[in-house]
Amino acid sequence: MTTEFSQDFFQLFGLPRRFVLDSQQLEQSWRAAAAAVHPDRYASSPDAEKRMALMQATRVNEAYQTLKSPLRRARYLLALQGRDTQEETNTSMPVDFLMAQMEWRENIEEAQGDSNVEALEALSASLRQENRTLVAELASALDEAGDLDAAALMVRKLRFLEKLDQEIGDAIETLLG
Repeated sequence: MTTEFSQDFFQLFGLPRRFVLDSQQLEQSWRAAAAAVHPDRYASSPDAEKRMALMQATRVNEAYQTLKSPLRRARYLLALQGRDTQEETNTSMPVDFLMAQMEWRENIEEAQGDSNVEALEALSASLRQENRTLVAELASALDEAGDLDAAALMVRKLRFLEKLDQEIGDAIETLLG
């Protein structure tokens, strides 16, 4: 199997170009593609073929990592449609989200100050629930409504939630370490 570098990541795995994916189908398609282009299969091939196999294997793995992550998959879908999520430049958020952001940060700081791992774990669980809700809204915006502006905003929100969850994880690790 040779991967076409002109194929998008969905085509590479024979998947529909949509946000909601069958994770088992993605996993199976990735395993098949990875096995077909694995550099070990080309160990006795000429150097040019070895390099091509390595490039193809890298692309297959990059495609898999992108599609298995809801945040990265949404970002990729938007990019395929010419939409920049402006994560680095557009920091405008709805007021309610900004207020929730401030409250989460205050709660994290308070829990850290009190060395309260249980409170941090509860915050993490709450954040994961918020993340699941946002992913469901993102699926609707991308696959049903085709609302790319709303989807780009949700990607920025998801990125923030991901960073916040990492901060909570780091805080827990520091307290337990």
